[in-house]
Amino acid sequence: MQVSRSAYYAWRHRAQTRIESDDIELTTIIQGLFKKSRSTYGTRRLQKSLLNRDQAVSRRRIGRLMREADWVCKTKRKFKTTTNSKHDQSIAPNHLDRQFTVSQANQAYAGDITTIHTQEGWLYLAVVIDLYSRQVVGWSMTEHMRDKLVNDALLMAIWKRKPGKDLLWHSDRGSQYASDSHRALLKQHGIRQSMSRKGNC
Repeated sequence: MQVSRSAYYAWRHRAQTRIESDDIELTTIIQGLFKKSRSTYGTRRLQKSLLNRDQAVSRRRIGRLMREADWVCKTKRKFKTTTNSKHDQSIAPNHLDRQFTVSQANQAYAGDITTIHTQEGWLYLAVVIDLYSRQVVGWSMTEHMRDKLVNDALLMAIWKRKPGKDLLWHSDRGSQYASDSHRALLKQHGIRQSMSRKGNC
């Protein structure tokens, strides 16, 4: 910018305007409300909180002051349920019985499904862990939670590790793990199935 030195120093030493003074005072109040909310309040709830203090402030002004102070509101992600244990399919006994420490590799695998939030939506990740090494030995990720998700993850583990016929496969009681296609896969490879009851990790 083409600004003379004298104009710059004159600007720096000028008196604050009423609006600037009010903004400083308002920013202090908003900061207290924002911290009290643990950084979860956006302009709508901050405006409501200010109204409760008999201060009518537009959301646009609150948003501007927040941007100038570099305050970003934390957003809560919606929880996605990955386990549907309310089904009429057969449930396997809990053969693992919380014995998560095993003596050798390819003796017991455990699997689960989790969600990953991306800019394009939710993705579902199924993993297979060898309980001996705690290493992920198989995984699959798709946009759905059908049987194929867990089947592909287990097939990757079988292809990579080539476990023996005495492998124990443990999971929750989700419909994917109780499905006919998943049981057929286990039977084909001589794998024994184990399931935890609800609320039991």
